[in-house]
Amino acid sequence: MMRRPAAMLALCAALVASTQALAAELPQRWVSAGGALSEWISQLGGEPRLVGVDTTSQHPESLKALPSIGYQRQLSAEGILSLRPDVLVGTEEMGPPPVLAQIRSAGVRVELFSSQADLAAVDANLKHLGKLLGAEQKAAQLASGYQQQVETLQVQVKQAQASHKAPGVLLLVGHAGAKPLIAGQGTAGDWLLRQAGARNLAEHQGYKNFSNEALAALDPDVLVFSDRALAGDQALQALLKENPALAASRAVRDQRLVALDPTLLVGGLGPRLPAALQDLAATFYPTSIAR
Repeated sequence: MMRRPAAMLALCAALVASTQALAAELPQRWVSAGGALSEWISQLGGEPRLVGVDTTSQHPESLKALPSIGYQRQLSAEGILSLRPDVLVGTEEMGPPPVLAQIRSAGVRVELFSSQADLAAVDANLKHLGKLLGAEQKAAQLASGYQQQVETLQVQVKQAQASHKAPGVLLLVGHAGAKPLIAGQGTAGDWLLRQAGARNLAEHQGYKNFSNEALAALDPDVLVFSDRALAGDQALQALLKENPALAASRAVRDQRLVALDPTLLVGGLGPRLPAALQDLAATFYPTSIAR
């Protein structure tokens, strides 16, 4: 009669040992090059494993206390290797390639994720991160909740569009000290605008410079601006000073101007995107959609 408890204790001990062994196999020291990925790692409970992040990793605030490895596209092997990471994670935007090769040759795992602006990429990225962190169930829950939030907003947008014309919108990125780049088709910015119910007036592919005259001719109903160097009113004042032709646009005349956190546009779709989409949609359809 005493053998069964002993057998159960032995089985429990074996399970604990197996779990500990599995945890030991997972990478413990992480470096993340991509704001959205860093946010997802934090959401999945992996922030204590982060030993370094890139300059686009600004959320949550606690990440700013970690050592910086520089900008995700201009990484240095020496700076990353000095942190003794087990794994470097980033999107296909991460580089340059010779640096990644050098890091791999030093024995550090390099795990690549998608920066594509679509829900399938979010789902795949979360599955990948969940596996690396040993948090598959949490990753599945986050992916499901994310999908549900975006789908709920889509219903609201369709209802709003039944009685309101979709506004023509431009998204200007990184304009401080230079001509603005306009987010065209196939960009994360374009995805944001469309998901929030806007018509992106920029028909080109990617991000592109435009002249003052071209900006004025597009005459947006709403202007969204995203700047890494400036914020809020500062960004707007700099934008209008550098691009005076915009002052005559309907967006400026009607004061339909929206500041967007630039970190939302880097490294794929992150966990703050649904809230940002809700805010944009409420700006585009103020009488139909609540913040």
